[in-house]
Amino acid sequence: MLRPLFRILAGAAAMAPALSATAATPASSPYAALAALEARVAAIGFRLTTANAAWCPALQPQFGWIWGDPRLYREEDRPAALAAYRAGSSGAPFLAAVAPGSPAALAGLTMGEPVYATGDVALPDPDGDAFARVDAVERRFAEGPATDTIAITARNDTTVRLTPVAGCTSDFRVEARDRPAGGADGRVVRISAGLAQYASDDAELAAAVAHEVAHNILRHPQRLEAAGVDRGVLKQFGRNARLIRQTEVEADRLSIWLLGGAGYDPAAAVRFWQKFGRKKGPVLIQPGTHPRWQARVKVLEGEIAAMRAAAAAGAPPKPPLAAAPPPLE
Repeated sequence: MLRPLFRILAGAAAMAPALSATAATPASSPYAALAALEARVAAIGFRLTTANAAWCPALQPQFGWIWGDPRLYREEDRPAALAAYRAGSSGAPFLAAVAPGSPAALAGLTMGEPVYATGDVALPDPDGDAFARVDAVERRFAEGPATDTIAITARNDTTVRLTPVAGCTSDFRVEARDRPAGGADGRVVRISAGLAQYASDDAELAAAVAHEVAHNILRHPQRLEAAGVDRGVLKQFGRNARLIRQTEVEADRLSIWLLGGAGYDPAAAVRFWQKFGRKKGPVLIQPGTHPRWQARVKVLEGEIAAMRAAAAAGAPPKPPLAAAPPPLE
């Protein structure tokens, strides 16, 4: 499991130059690049989840946002961080990113918008912990009806009504660390800044995001747990490694259909993972949980061919894995 963004930013802020509240502008803030990446991931995630909703086995309301919280940052660093997100000092959770054309954007919400309540109920604040509050807020909105109009209390206590779009199950976060990594826990997709550096454009970044969304669609975390797979220190060995590797191949295959369904070039996945494999260079010990990048590329190319063959035959764009994933054995 990846360390949450909310615990990492404190360290990132500690290493950043000290900025006063008056000097902290989005252009100069060390958080500006992270905010820009979150905006890209929000747009990509919204597009992937909603464009493929017709065949996803489980749906949730998609609003096209990523959440932030002022308490993610140390008090002395908070002005610089909040300036990058154009967030005020209300102390409320805020929108760290809003996807263009999404329900949130169409309702007039923008990056930095504080949100205080949904309906007449204040947003949850479990134990005063920032990470727990963001998680609880995400769940509050994700667990509602997929397309029912809701009202939220936002800036200046104004009431904003917005209607979500049904989409595949996933919320999105970006992790501020250089190590290239992605993760999916069945509900949340996490992409590190280090992994995003391998993407030359949004289509290649979408390939990385689609791989993690595919893990959630296929319920890999839950299925691995049900199969008794050890995902800790023993994950590299024997049956544990073999079953985890099976889920990685399945996620690669399904990511191609997600990309194609959302209008991205599926070949972007080939380009991304080729670049990732080559730049990482040769390794002495290949992790047993992941196929080598050359094998990964062959799987991706094979799935692209299968998808194109299905389209040529007039078959509906419904990947077989989504309806009936093979058993983990």
